[in-house]
Amino acid sequence: MPVSTRPAGLILGLLALCAFLSTADPALAQGRAASVSVDPVTRQPLIATVNVLGRFVAREAGVLAARVAEQVDEVAVQVGDQVRKGDVVARLSSDRLTAERERVAAQAKAAAADIIAERANLAKAQQTLDRLSKLRNSSAHRPDRMEDAERDVEAHRAGLRAAEADAAVAKAQLDLAEIALADATITAPYDGVVTVRYVSAGSYVRLGDPVVTMLNHLELEIEADVPADRTGGLRPGTVVEAELQDGTRLSAAVRAVIPEENTRTRTRAVRFTPQDSAQVPTAANQAITLEVPLDQSRQVLTVDKDAVTVQRGENIVFVVQDGKAVPRSVRLGESVGNRFEVLNGLEDGELAVIRGNEVLRPGQTVSVDAGQG
Repeated sequence: MPVSTRPAGLILGLLALCAFLSTADPALAQGRAASVSVDPVTRQPLIATVNVLGRFVAREAGVLAARVAEQVDEVAVQVGDQVRKGDVVARLSSDRLTAERERVAAQAKAAAADIIAERANLAKAQQTLDRLSKLRNSSAHRPDRMEDAERDVEAHRAGLRAAEADAAVAKAQLDLAEIALADATITAPYDGVVTVRYVSAGSYVRLGDPVVTMLNHLELEIEADVPADRTGGLRPGTVVEAELQDGTRLSAAVRAVIPEENTRTRTRAVRFTPQDSAQVPTAANQAITLEVPLDQSRQVLTVDKDAVTVQRGENIVFVVQDGKAVPRSVRLGESVGNRFEVLNGLEDGELAVIRGNEVLRPGQTVSVDAGQG
């Protein structure tokens, strides 16, 4: 008589069911609501940005040149030395310049003495003319002597004007001699660092010859060549984020957009002022990446990135409504930090599931973690 296999099949089926229940979600196995975490769908400003490579540039930099032709007595700096405004950089020979100043100073004194003499002569001639004028109605009056006295006053007045002009010329020559003597000492026009040294002691420099090159490393700006069609969001004072090659981040404010376009690259130079670079070591021509805004910010609806799952090629977000998980098919836009712009599919204020959404089923009862919702 054949043995029935139905009891054995029933036993195997029960074992398989137990195994399934043991591996299923605990909330389903026990008939409890699934525990989830939520985050509200909110509106926030969105600024679309594009990365632009920039570089640090010195606001003050250039060659210190000789303003007089002389031999170099001393160069007081080396390449790499930091100097303060007014520090001596180099000294030129000053013996000839000193002698020239003394010669011109003597001429100025002589011109001043000539003025004193001409004033005395004029006063004497005027005195004679006044005395003769008092005799005009007397028998002692002589018209010829009166005319001579008048001509003498005019001559001495002209002589005084000439002496004053000569004194002015002598004073100007003295000023030039003193300037030349002062120019024999070359000083730093601003705080900075010496990058090139052109001369040494004993060299002879002509007017305009370079002595050293300096740059102000304490007041660096950022310059970036921004595509002309992407400068719409850049206004003086606009703050952008930037990142150095080592990952250090800092902020920079737009100082000016140069109104000149490069015809080959169709870019415009933009100058930025670093806002917090004092604690960050920087150098001229150092590279930096700027996050340049494409346009003005706009308010957009956003959802946490953790709320988005992909099912059958669609972006799905579960929202909590009346204690149940409701799936929404959404269309996403730009990335906003750790959130996505929502173009449609969600409403402002809805609670999106950000944890526990991977195993949710449509309509499933959910329990929001304490402190949320």
